Amino acid sequence: MDTPAPEIFKAYDIRGIVGKTLTPQAVRAIGQALGSEAAARGQTTIAVGRDGRLSGPELSAALAQGLNTAGINVLNIGCVPTPLSYFAAYQLGTHSAVSVTGSHNPPDYNGLKMVLGGDTLYGKQIQALRSRIERGDMITAAIKGTTRPADVRSAYLDRILGDVKLARPMKIVVDCGNGVAGELAPQLFRRMGCEVLPLFCEVDGNFPNHHPDPSKPENLRDVIRALKETDAELGLAFDGDGDRLGVVTKDGEIIYPDRQLMLFAADILTRNPGAQIIYDVKCTRNLATSIRYQGGVPLMWNTGHAFIKSKLKETGALLAGEMSGHMFFKERWYGFDDGLYAAARLLEIVSRWTDANWPLKHLPNALSTPELNLKMREGEPHALIEQLQKRSTELFPGAVELNCIDGVRAEYADGFGLVRASNTTPVVVLRFEADTAEALTRIKSEFKRALQTANPNLAVEY
Repeated sequence: MDTPAPEIFKAYDIRGIVGKTLTPQAVRAIGQALGSEAAARGQTTIAVGRDGRLSGPELSAALAQGLNTAGINVLNIGCVPTPLSYFAAYQLGTHSAVSVTGSHNPPDYNGLKMVLGGDTLYGKQIQALRSRIERGDMITAAIKGTTRPADVRSAYLDRILGDVKLARPMKIVVDCGNGVAGELAPQLFRRMGCEVLPLFCEVDGNFPNHHPDPSKPENLRDVIRALKETDAELGLAFDGDGDRLGVVTKDGEIIYPDRQLMLFAADILTRNPGAQIIYDVKCTRNLATSIRYQGGVPLMWNTGHAFIKSKLKETGALLAGEMSGHMFFKERWYGFDDGLYAAARLLEIVSRWTDANWPLKHLPNALSTPELNLKMREGEPHALIEQLQKRSTELFPGAVELNCIDGVRAEYADGFGLVRASNTTPVVVLRFEADTAEALTRIKSEFKRALQTANPNLAVEY
């Protein structure tokens, strides 16, 4: 059996270029390896869903063949947002699910997000699948598994509609970027009592209008324009597989996920005083302050949906989120990242105001940069971060506190800077925040100095 390209085995998932690094043969082998691991864990059935990418049908079929070869039964839930694959693990009682998805990557990418026995596979567990294939340590069952269709769409919508209630009707813009959320998101919000102005809700794996990644401001231009030209009061946008949410106010302000988390935390803490709230290292300093003010316990953790989910499970926290837009509700929900459910909870909260924008506009804010990327060669970012962590006290002399759980986050009296290695692409990721423009410039300069001291050949431009 051909061994899949090693570079497709990422930190949080498996992902590659269709027909090059990610082929049907590779996915079939991964399916057999995953099935072998599932059998070792006592799992017998896995729910499989896929996003709207053109390669989805062929790759999900190859995955099912591999799982069946290992004796695992497959429940094929069809073309659905990734959160519905996770939901299916609960609803269908499989406890295991795979979403065949390229998430927010370009159209020629696809991949796998995997849950076995309630645990999200990441890091060493994903590398262990690769190792199984290389060693040939895979089950070929005497009795093959079966593949049959299943549908969880109605159960998913009914579950949300039974949980989330609006205080009043609302008119909203919904931009799905031709991603897989396009079928269900408008249905959900209409049934909640919203008038929906849909943008690009036709599922099309070519993504002909704009890329489905709401973390990039350029992908929210159509929402902003629609809010300006109509009487809709709020805009929502989803990524390619529906597990991340973008939010835009009537006047075109983007409410980034760390500020969304303030709103969600304040709401949850009214019912659960003292609850723990988890967030990733990219988030604003204002978030921890806001959580404490509302009576909660903030916990900063590594970036990455799999890391956050694992920490949520370990701690029993009721809410977690990260700057990329993944939101994890354990209160009233299951603890997996779900952009549609997060949007429903947001609408529930803001519908209590006559002007839905008021609570969003009054969230604490600060001067900050978007996520900045420095491109490097494969393997270099992690080596650089290791150097910065080892010499952090020397290289960041102005910091009042240094946090090295994921890269280096240097806290200052008037701001913070972050540098970390991306776990998905060979780039160093930076983010800065400060109370004033002068402080922002100073912190950026200190980081530039630190980076060039650690690697004199690195071109640092931001």
